[in-house]
Amino acid sequence: MREPRPDWVSARVSHGHVADYKPFVFVDGEGVRCSLYVSGCLFACDGCFNEAAWSFRYGSPYTSALEDRVLDDLAHPAVQGLSLLGGEPFLNTEVCLRLAGRVRERFGGSKDIWAWSGYTFEQLLADSPDKRDLLQHVDVLVDGPFRRDERDLSLAFRGSRNQRVLDVSGSLVAESPLPWTPGRRSAAPAV
Repeated sequence: MREPRPDWVSARVSHGHVADYKPFVFVDGEGVRCSLYVSGCLFACDGCFNEAAWSFRYGSPYTSALEDRVLDDLAHPAVQGLSLLGGEPFLNTEVCLRLAGRVRERFGGSKDIWAWSGYTFEQLLADSPDKRDLLQHVDVLVDGPFRRDERDLSLAFRGSRNQRVLDVSGSLVAESPLPWTPGRRSAAPAV
């Protein structure tokens, strides 16, 4: 696994590609979700469940048509929210910010946004403005790289014990990572 470096910025590495889009899933967060898997990750975690998405050119370009489809799928009353996975969403901020902004514009806080990242909450706060901007749109963050030596299949929404499931809006107010409580909707992020 690689450690983040200052030159890991979306504008330099992302090609705006999407590895996959899965509507109406039950595994990528709480409730029924629409899951967007972006392409590209530099962490290269040993044992990653989605190694094919490490390449920033994997899959197909993100399009307005796909964005409209995601928004239409999110409008279904059974859908609780959007999940951003990868690859690494925080190295694909052009795609993720564009979609998250439209989700907030159309649904406000009625649909939640979850994101998975190899970065920790603390690293995202200390990194580039685009990463902090995306974090402002997210309700729940599953943070930290997957570590095979800490793998635990009994954990909800994460693969290894070092990873945390965080309430982002509460964490931003507290300026410290706070755990997410299952079944409790976070306040809509201040965007």
